[in-house]
Amino acid sequence: MNTVDAAWLLISAALVLFMVPGLALFYGGMSRSKNMLNMLMMNMVCLGIVPVVWIVIGYSLSSTGTGTWLGSFDAAFLDGVEHVAEDGSSPLLLAFFGLTFACITPALISGAVADRLKFSAWMVFVPVWLLLVFIPTWAWVWRSDGFLADRGSLDFAGGTVVHIAAGAASLALVMVLGKRKGWPDEPMLPHNLPLTMLGAGILWFGWFGFNAGSAFGVSTVTVQAFANTFIAGATAMLGWLLVEKIVDGHATSLGGASGIVAGLVGITPGAGFMGTWAAALVGFLAGMACAAAVRAKFRGGYDDALDVVGVHMVGGLVGGIMIGFLANPSIFVGDGEELPFDEGLFTGGGVGLLGEQIFANVFALLYAFIVTYVIARVLDAVIGLRVDDDAEQIGLDQSEHAESAYN
Repeated sequence: MNTVDAAWLLISAALVLFMVPGLALFYGGMSRSKNMLNMLMMNMVCLGIVPVVWIVIGYSLSSTGTGTWLGSFDAAFLDGVEHVAEDGSSPLLLAFFGLTFACITPALISGAVADRLKFSAWMVFVPVWLLLVFIPTWAWVWRSDGFLADRGSLDFAGGTVVHIAAGAASLALVMVLGKRKGWPDEPMLPHNLPLTMLGAGILWFGWFGFNAGSAFGVSTVTVQAFANTFIAGATAMLGWLLVEKIVDGHATSLGGASGIVAGLVGITPGAGFMGTWAAALVGFLAGMACAAAVRAKFRGGYDDALDVVGVHMVGGLVGGIMIGFLANPSIFVGDGEELPFDEGLFTGGGVGLLGEQIFANVFALLYAFIVTYVIARVLDAVIGLRVDDDAEQIGLDQSEHAESAYN
């Protein structure tokens, strides 16, 4: 890793880290005012819990040693990581770039459980979920000898590891936690949409580090991932607004902000595997699919407060499966060079990659859902997940933190 590559990875790590407060504002603006600080805290506390878990054992189990299902304890407490590798790269840099992904993934789940989860339960849930769900999924998808990677599935920057895992976990957690008092009969409207739009802009900005940084250096793949991230966010916003206009007769700022995020989620798994026009299509499809999916919670009866399931699980599935149709390795190599990955169904390949994408995405979804459901049941029995009715009524800012966002 030369100095230019290292500099880009440092910048990318900072961009991904900045996504966490961006996500906090995005979710916070969508919450009711009495729960604003609680939502900010649920996101920001991940920056306190996750780094400790990661440097003690998370990085080692996810990324070191050999093994189809999980890594080793070789780098526990970052043993040996703070030394320059033989190829000149810095394992510490790679470890901390990965750490930023580990920080934002459980934070995504917070939006689903808004307004009713005990903060103490969240403090326990985050490290347990990280160890039992996120880290194994990372090892299967991103280790070269991982279970799913070895089969041939692709995930450039976290469609499976981050978004599908968090989305499926959100569905399991809200099923155990139950509905907010009054939902869906009482309107529970966002209290500050300008903050939500600002949060969406910060997320879009940080997402360039999330996707283009996952090229681990500066190359043509980096440029393509950067371009794909931009165009997918744009077309997804248009796709979401189109659905709103057709169904409701108007386009909303909340829809525009949500559409941006849906497109960014959708392109994440394929950002470095397809061309610009393919990314534009993925974004547009993700925007429309997620706009339709967030309406399904009312028919399904599950109270996903801030639409984590509809945006992250569904958007991740759309993006992950579309790799099987649109993956185009030829744009990254010269004539006569070996293709770096399999082609999609529409770009010269057969159904092999498509089948692996479907298998990997569904497998990761089911694993995250089942394990999270078990974790939630155990925590609910041992310490209780939900605040009492009075605390929910006055708001979690006062009941959990003894503060108010607006004095």
